[in-house]
Amino acid sequence: MAQGARRTIGQVVAVVVLAVAVAAFLSVAAARHGFFDLHVYRGALVWWVHDGGEIYDYLKPGTQYGFTYPPFAALVMLPMAYLPWHAAIAVSVAAGAVTSAVLIWWLLDPVSRRAGWTRWFAFAVALCLAAAFEPMRETINFGQVNTLLLFLVAVDLLRLLPRGSRWAGVGIGLATAIKLTPGIFLVYLLVTRRWRAAATATGTAAGATVLAAALFPDASREFWTSALWNTGRVGELAFVSNQSLRGVVARLDPQSPSTLAWLGLVAATLALWVWRSRAAASAGDEAAGLALTGAVMCLISPVTWVHHLVWLLPGLLLLVESAMAAPSGSRRRRLLLVAAIVGYAFLTSRIVWAWERDFSGVDGFLFSNTYVWISLALLAFLPLRHRAAATEWAGSAVEPAGVAQLDQPDRRSSAGERHRVGRPLTVR
Repeated sequence: MAQGARRTIGQVVAVVVLAVAVAAFLSVAAARHGFFDLHVYRGALVWWVHDGGEIYDYLKPGTQYGFTYPPFAALVMLPMAYLPWHAAIAVSVAAGAVTSAVLIWWLLDPVSRRAGWTRWFAFAVALCLAAAFEPMRETINFGQVNTLLLFLVAVDLLRLLPRGSRWAGVGIGLATAIKLTPGIFLVYLLVTRRWRAAATATGTAAGATVLAAALFPDASREFWTSALWNTGRVGELAFVSNQSLRGVVARLDPQSPSTLAWLGLVAATLALWVWRSRAAASAGDEAAGLALTGAVMCLISPVTWVHHLVWLLPGLLLLVESAMAAPSGSRRRRLLLVAAIVGYAFLTSRIVWAWERDFSGVDGFLFSNTYVWISLALLAFLPLRHRAAATEWAGSAVEPAGVAQLDQPDRRSSAGERHRVGRPLTVR
């Protein structure tokens, strides 16, 4: 048997073994949520469309949870009101799986090509690992929309913006109209001086919102004047699943959390994000811009449930990418790979739930906020790659020159070598 055939068989066996191991892990460790959020979405839409109620008056029986998204999200989800329950589940799972797979391919394929990995094998391994990733499995099991929103933003930042497309910004605008938190990416476009894309995103979000208001004036009035400000609809701030800075502050004093302390932390975090985002844009590293802004969104949002942390997945993949771009056997490669593995392991482990009932004391402070610390670490230390990132993430076959670095050129290279490689691309 040829060596290539033996290698392929070995890779197929490895993927099958990994898939079985992940399935066994999920059968034991994964929480069962029974598509709870999908129940809320579909229940609210059925109540609205078929029962004559107002969508924002609906609460899932026995809970305080209702439809919390803008009216445009209701328009996007409207077909769900006409689907049987199991069909709605199938659509939700398929949408989450497909959007996740496409995003992982976009982020991983440049790494595979550069490292010389078998591309299908690297992709299959990444999909198995993503299935075990707690935010991803929680998103699927709740029936959430996180992967769709991440996909829409990634279309802009990884595909359209590097190519200078006039449509860049549409995905961010649509994501913002569906759920307000991705609006931080509109701010990212402004901070990094992408004025045309920012205008497109703003116009898209405004147009979608106006369309929903024209079609559903009563629902729109209810959302913007009442439902948006009703924080009791989203859950308890101190609940351990809230892995945001607001959650950290709330767990320090659940009875009267300090709003001033939270705002101070948010201001400092935003300042760090602005600095790092501008550095990423100057380096032409749109993927890092996506990862940094996803991390800061999770940190500054008043409520970031564990399933929202799918926005950290690009950062973990970029750690692997930067590790493989470092010299083989180097300390830098080892550190980056360890960082990626540790971050992934913690975000797969459900460690915060061990402190669900009692998050007091030093151990409670450290471990009940584990995912917050990972978000902060990615925001502060994610390597930025000084290379022509636009062509890389636009799907060009051109291989980037140079080695991924934190924020400085490779000091081991001579001035002449750096001159031959070329200066970093600055994205306007």
